[in-house]
Amino acid sequence: MEEGGVFDSFLSGACVLFTLGMFSTGLSDLRHMQMTRSVDSVQFLPFLTTDVNNLGWLSYGTLKGDGTLIFVNAVGAVLQTLYILVYLRYCPQKAKVMQTKSTQRLSFSLTIATLLTSASWSLYGFRLQDPYIMVPNLPGIFTSLVRFWLFWKYPQEPDRNYRLLQT
Repeated sequence: MEEGGVFDSFLSGACVLFTLGMFSTGLSDLRHMQMTRSVDSVQFLPFLTTDVNNLGWLSYGTLKGDGTLIFVNAVGAVLQTLYILVYLRYCPQKAKVMQTKSTQRLSFSLTIATLLTSASWSLYGFRLQDPYIMVPNLPGIFTSLVRFWLFWKYPQEPDRNYRLLQT
């Protein structure tokens, strides 16, 4: 296999791995919502935007006949739709980071996963000289950087829903 082929295979594998990892970060939110029967620390917008993104990429993968894009985005669309349905089941109202000045409701793991996923897909699109893969992932990099800034500006407070032990 030529040198570019090895790099391209590695990059393609990284895209799939990071993407599936990003989609699975919602599983902890799903479990939390089901256990607490609430959405107290879960944001809705990432589920919605990721689902819409998956459906768009699934369409593009189908048009292009790219099995990797089809597989990854079909899995993502199913998971994000599941997260949305569970969220809607338990959601009485939504809280906002800027109003509360707290990132308690933002997922740090999703922010990292989104940055890695968006960056790897952008690099993959750049490598293939395919702007239809590269350009749509640039906002994911930008929004991840904005979320990192929010984490810096409004650090998460420790969970105060515990009782101190007497010594």
